[in-house]
Amino acid sequence: VQLVESGGGLVQPGGSLRLSCAASGFTFSSSAMSWVRQVPGKGLEWVSGIYNDGRTSYADSAKGRFTISRDNAKNMVYLQMNSLKPEDTAAYYCAIPVGPDMRGPFLGSWGQGTQVTVSS
Repeated sequence: VQLVESGGGLVQPGGSLRLSCAASGFTFSSSAMSWVRQVPGKGLEWVSGIYNDGRTSYADSAKGRFTISRDNAKNMVYLQMNSLKPEDTAAYYCAIPVGPDMRGPFLGSWGQGTQVTVSS
């Protein structure tokens, strides 16, 4: 299993970023996928998830600002983040839920993550 995140960067408050996750080594089209984030010194925070059938779910902090999507033909999952806030600053990871709950637990295969920094 391999997950490779990209698309992070430095953005001003109110700006947008689109994160991408390239997945391989498992049956992507059958798997739910989630985005989680982590701030140094704090635990993982689930952000959003998408089932293989396209149903989505969001943490309250992401609702109305973030949109998760997937492309099963390309084995890709995306996170469009709009109206970014300083509190969104974190390392973002895509993750594979091991059960029916997209909020975790997750398969122990992690990519390197992609850093999002929201600052003026």
